[in-house]
Amino acid sequence: MKTVVNLTRESVVSEIESVLDTYAYHPYQETFAIPELRQELIVFVLSHIPCFYNVEFDREFPLQKIIKDCPVDEKFPRSPLEQKLHLQNLIHQGIFSIMQDKSDWINNHLCDIVEPGCEPSHWFG
Repeated sequence: MKTVVNLTRESVVSEIESVLDTYAYHPYQETFAIPELRQELIVFVLSHIPCFYNVEFDREFPLQKIIKDCPVDEKFPRSPLEQKLHLQNLIHQGIFSIMQDKSDWINNHLCDIVEPGCEPSHWFG
């Protein structure tokens, strides 16, 4: 039996989680915890990189062969570090773009964090 695995999507989702961990909870992590916005970020990043698929057989299918078959202009940078930095840069761009484009929607859907000392007391009538 053959199974098709989208290697790019798995890598992107994993890297998005790592990058989002470096951002503050409010509003960034809170925003991208919303499934629609998380999916939009994934689509943004995937639309800017080539997609690699692997058909799993009883033996491994080498990723290098898949990369060689891609047109030159769609290839990732060659070194793993360059690939990781390129992917992280795209994720940061996607976060910025979505936060900017959807700022009104995000503000309406996220609860503001209120510091207890700054809110007036309701004890006194």
